[in-house]
Amino acid sequence: MLAIECNYFTIPQNVLQMNVTNNNYADPNNLTFEEIKILGLLQEPVSVTVLQNNDVQNSSHNITYNPVDKVALIEGLQLELGKSYSLRWTLGTSVNEKYNCHPGPNASKEKCEQLGCVWTEDPSSLRVPYCYYNGPDNAYSVADVKYTSSGVTANLTFNKSNLKAYGKSTLPISTLRLEVKYHNNHMLQFKIYDYANERYEVPVPLNVPKSPESTVKNRLYDVTVQNKPFGIQVRRRSTGTVIWDSQLPTFTFSDMFIQISTRLASQYLYGFGETEHTMFRRDMNWHTWGMFTRDQPPGYKMNSYGFQPFYMGLEEDGNAHGVLLLNSNAMDVTFQPTPALTYRTTGGILDFYMVLGPTPELVVQEYTALVGRPVMPPYWALGFQLCRYGYENDTEIAKLVEDMKAARIPYDVQYADIDYMERQLDFTLNPRFTGLPSLINKIQEEGMRFILILDPAISGNETNYPAFTRGLEKDVFIKWPNTNDIIYAKVWPDLPNVEVNNTLDWETQVELYRAYVAFPDFFRNSTTEWWMREITEVYTNPHNASKSLKFDGLWIDMNEPASFVNGAVGGCRNQQLNFPPYVPQLGSRSEGLIFKTLCMEGQHYLPDGSPVSHYNVHNLYGWAQTKPTLDALRNITKERGIVITRSTYPSSGKWSGHWLGDNTAAWNQLDKSIIGMMEFSLFGISYTGADICGFFGDSEYELCARWMELGAFYPYSRNHNGKGAKRQDPVAWNSTFEDISRKVLNIRYTLLPYLYTLMHEANAHGSTVIRPLLHEFVRDKTTWEIHRQFLWGPALLVSPALDQGAVAVNAYLPNARWYDYHTGEYIGFRGQFRNLPSPLEHINLHIRGGYILPQQSPANTTFYSRRNPLALTVALNDSQLAAGQLYWDDGVRIGKYKDKSLTFFFLFLQNILEIKVLHRGYADPNNLKFTRIKILGVTSTVQEVTVSQNGEVIQSPHAVSYNSQNQVLEITRLELELGKDYTLKWS
Repeated sequence: MLAIECNYFTIPQNVLQMNVTNNNYADPNNLTFEEIKILGLLQEPVSVTVLQNNDVQNSSHNITYNPVDKVALIEGLQLELGKSYSLRWTLGTSVNEKYNCHPGPNASKEKCEQLGCVWTEDPSSLRVPYCYYNGPDNAYSVADVKYTSSGVTANLTFNKSNLKAYGKSTLPISTLRLEVKYHNNHMLQFKIYDYANERYEVPVPLNVPKSPESTVKNRLYDVTVQNKPFGIQVRRRSTGTVIWDSQLPTFTFSDMFIQISTRLASQYLYGFGETEHTMFRRDMNWHTWGMFTRDQPPGYKMNSYGFQPFYMGLEEDGNAHGVLLLNSNAMDVTFQPTPALTYRTTGGILDFYMVLGPTPELVVQEYTALVGRPVMPPYWALGFQLCRYGYENDTEIAKLVEDMKAARIPYDVQYADIDYMERQLDFTLNPRFTGLPSLINKIQEEGMRFILILDPAISGNETNYPAFTRGLEKDVFIKWPNTNDIIYAKVWPDLPNVEVNNTLDWETQVELYRAYVAFPDFFRNSTTEWWMREITEVYTNPHNASKSLKFDGLWIDMNEPASFVNGAVGGCRNQQLNFPPYVPQLGSRSEGLIFKTLCMEGQHYLPDGSPVSHYNVHNLYGWAQTKPTLDALRNITKERGIVITRSTYPSSGKWSGHWLGDNTAAWNQLDKSIIGMMEFSLFGISYTGADICGFFGDSEYELCARWMELGAFYPYSRNHNGKGAKRQDPVAWNSTFEDISRKVLNIRYTLLPYLYTLMHEANAHGSTVIRPLLHEFVRDKTTWEIHRQFLWGPALLVSPALDQGAVAVNAYLPNARWYDYHTGEYIGFRGQFRNLPSPLEHINLHIRGGYILPQQSPANTTFYSRRNPLALTVALNDSQLAAGQLYWDDGVRIGKYKDKSLTFFFLFLQNILEIKVLHRGYADPNNLKFTRIKILGVTSTVQEVTVSQNGEVIQSPHAVSYNSQNQVLEITRLELELGKDYTLKWS
């Protein structure tokens, strides 16, 4: 074998000459050179020719190239020792190494070659770019690289060639600064910015140590800065796997177009949003997805409500890492099968944060430590919820509440959509809903809760509308730059004194009936104060106390921000910002950035008073509204409450939950809702769910029944539908439908102590609630592709029926001991797919051996279920062990969980069950007791169970029963008080 190191620039001919200079020995073993390894080759050799005396030789060799290590290997050669040869290779670009050089629309051969790139048309390979970079070089070289124990710094210089290809706003910035910070042993940051000129940076605070806390010895990663061309390489130290490698031709950094690519460690990448996806894993086969917040119902390749530039990557050995690009400009990402990823953004800087896991669950914990832990919802927010757009009046809602009660279907929360407002104006009450204040009071007395909707847009066409006049006084609205003029658009509010004709087409209705609206700038301190006051006056009406709406939660919609006219009434004024040189691959790309939203030149002011354009902070609009809304809610109600937001950005989960938007009553929406929830688990937003039974269109019986079963396992479980669609709530169908709904919601309510504990775990430690199977079974590659099943935490597997007419579900049961939730029986197989019977009234649920699930008898609302007896289900693993925990507090108080709460740890070991209180900060007023304990997987009969406290056996009136067929031991009539330690023992 021959290994040579080659420098791309000193061997321009790409020739290896093997000359015999002295030939006076013939080796008896007929030695041949069979393989040649070339190190440091920056581009792939696509062909190699062997010559002897300038004659081409027949040679059946093959070539492999490792682009990460820049190593070419030529194998299968037969070059005889003692003869002279020359090898010539041609460098080229294999399909997978083609990086798009003209990602904008209308690429052509001429435009491509102007950029110094190569144009090859190949209609057979779908989506592969015709225009790609010629070679591995990018336009930046590196100088002054300094490695320290806490990071790396370097200067990047643009090599000025081919300047004619660039417009002013895409002309690369000539000198850039690279800073790498080793924040801790599992997290690093690398930032590329223009140090000569200040540029916009995202004003979202992250939790990073004041000074790096990593140690050279314990860091999980090593970083190399590569020169000529510039690149950053990050390796996982324990395995040597390269998890980031940006030494690629795409890197460019200009005022309005920044692009960087990286090779990926595998084809398995998850995340980026908010867009509806058909799989949990991203398809790496030449797909580009745009990100820009928009009032866009879920659809293929449609950029939707949120902006989540975070992904999790799996490495081939099952290790996992996560990457956040902290940038808030319009963006797209391209995946190619190399595997590689290209980011393109239209402003700001490159500011990457990488967490090293190494497990998927640790990735999310480390990421939420960075952006903020998920909010802790109140206990009642885990109850079932009902809503619709299009309630006629408060009587309709009152009847629904009574019908649900009569049907004994568990249900905690009722909503009012924009119908309750007068002409869709925030902070008003429609005359048709004058009974709403007393209805809210009534249902709250019965243990239920109420949530109201608020939109950000405020009508400017009113003569007497305090929200607008006070907004003017406090200067809260977004204006045209360098003027005192408000930017007006149109959203839901109607003009006063008009009779709306709903038979007209939408555009005409918007033109004739919709008022001019102004948008609050939620970055300003004055806006926060104004918002707080307006919401307070809804809760406590200062003019008429009988109009006070005593809401428990707030639902903020349309905060992308959405507009029914593009840009503004009368159009926008800054062509370059609204139609930047590169418009990412968004839906309606030709409409520019203003499609269904505000003009990009709109002027915002950050809390410190510095001006910033809507162009830079558009994707932060909903994020900026969320915390002030939660602060107002808590300040007013003095309870934890819940905020549900439509538009999100990294760290939105600290303050709110999120529903997956205006979906459709269709079968293909069921698995997409699971994918959406799993993605928001990655993004640190654990209180999520989709509109059960679908928002648009008429739901039908079987679809809605299956959706109620699936939706009973959404953390945010709400049945919601749209105006004009037929009713789809549980009491809108027939008594069988009511039975199905009651049965599955009773299961949900039984399991709420477990779900609440998972919510606490997310809030305290950042773990996921809706958990992909791969998070628990990452060594099993089958789980890497599963998105039609999910886990609640580590222990409950949900395998819903998602297809029309299904009577069985093809479910995967990973390698663990699983028990049927309904029967308690060990299922007897693992690590395989099985068809599980799934009649219409049934959802397949399995408990994982090794876990203990706390439970409580269900009731119509959590107000009553929280008073009911508690229970434990102990599912034994192969070693006859199990453990679990319970977090319990009053369910509504604000504040750190450590103060006023109870935390339990349960452990089952060698026929002994220990119930231990780890933290005693709360005494429940309902004198709760564990009255029933069920142990699954008990292999031999048990006659007697003793209960002891502090080592002493105590009197206990319990009864013991054992089912030998199912191997279930049940202990009933226990009286184990909540807040005390107990030991249960049997022989």
